[in-house]
Amino acid sequence: MDTLTRLETTIANRRDADPDTSYVAQLNHRGVPVMARKLGEEAVETCVAALSGSREELVGEAADVLFHLMVLLGAKEVSLAEVLAELDRREGTSGIDEKNSRSA
Repeated sequence: MDTLTRLETTIANRRDADPDTSYVAQLNHRGVPVMARKLGEEAVETCVAALSGSREELVGEAADVLFHLMVLLGAKEVSLAEVLAELDRREGTSGIDEKNSRSA
């Protein structure tokens, strides 16, 4: 988890940097719709890699998904701790039961 915590800090530190020198700043400058679209693209690429790519491609795409998710969460001021707390809350609950509780 240290890696994701460090990544969250790095993203926060680069959010307001010069967009000419920081990809995180570029994404933030372009706005949440662009960040969300980029996350979606990376998620699709991860699915494609899972189905037809190599293990290395899947690892790389999974890292891209995590990175872009963290950028989007930061832009929306949602902390990693909040997401982890939600996962902790769900721990021990059947995925089926949890999903059904959201649709009720």
